Amino acid sequence: MSEAQSIQWFPGHMTKTKRQIEASLKLVDVVAEIIDARIPASSRNPVLSQLIQNKPRVILMNKCDMADPTQTSRWIDYYKSKGIPAIPIDCRTGRGLNGFIPLIKSVLSDRIAGWEAKGMVCRQIRIMVVGIPNVGKSSLINRLAKNSKANVEDRPGVTRSNQWFSIGKGFDLLDTPGVLWPKFEDKIVGERLAFTGAVKDDVIDTQQLAGRLLEMLRDSYPNAMKARYKFEDTDISQLKGYELLELTGKKRGMLISGGEIDTERASIMVLDEFRGAKLGRITLEQVGK
Repeated sequence: MSEAQSIQWFPGHMTKTKRQIEASLKLVDVVAEIIDARIPASSRNPVLSQLIQNKPRVILMNKCDMADPTQTSRWIDYYKSKGIPAIPIDCRTGRGLNGFIPLIKSVLSDRIAGWEAKGMVCRQIRIMVVGIPNVGKSSLINRLAKNSKANVEDRPGVTRSNQWFSIGKGFDLLDTPGVLWPKFEDKIVGERLAFTGAVKDDVIDTQQLAGRLLEMLRDSYPNAMKARYKFEDTDISQLKGYELLELTGKKRGMLISGGEIDTERASIMVLDEFRGAKLGRITLEQVGK
């Protein structure tokens, strides 16, 4: 397999975001960490875990409709074994969001009982939503708040400041800007974030990235890849990333003058189709691997 790119992206506002999260933790009762179900490990920022520490937490596996359901179930079991309850959700369709409030109540059941014993009946519960850029925080809030006040755009780094939203009687959500870590010690983590669009395409080599993605799909979801790009009659087992990209472009008729394959166009198509789940429901990370 070709070597992963070294991807670094840490805009100045990310440092400010860390400070905002640290300052706001004392204002909330529980943290809802939203991650990408297609890359459950890589879409969890270790810096957030350090910031959150012992605050009650739940995990929301967003984009579950794009992820392999078998792998999603395994990840939920894994988080449960670590003492963190998790549920699959899809902010685009609203799937699974009816389980959000019951999950919060379950995690805070002892505290709620303690408040009620002190006469604090119907105390407002405050929830902080955290996650990396472009993972779906604003879409989640819009769904729960039934409005479009949160900034939603399909590019990383849109939300710039903390925002409070009411999501019904007794519950408030605190939105925070997405935060990536200053350096990806593991190149694979940065690469997988780039696959899903969490890292801006203009800071990476999209052709190398698409080639790497095709290698991963070839190894983990060969049937889906062959069906999408009509590779059934071709032995792709030994092809490298760029060779797979060239083959993909050729199969799609992406030729330029002189019969040369337009690999730049092919790379954009491959990334767009993966991000749009055109190849099916795919999870790029398995528990324990």
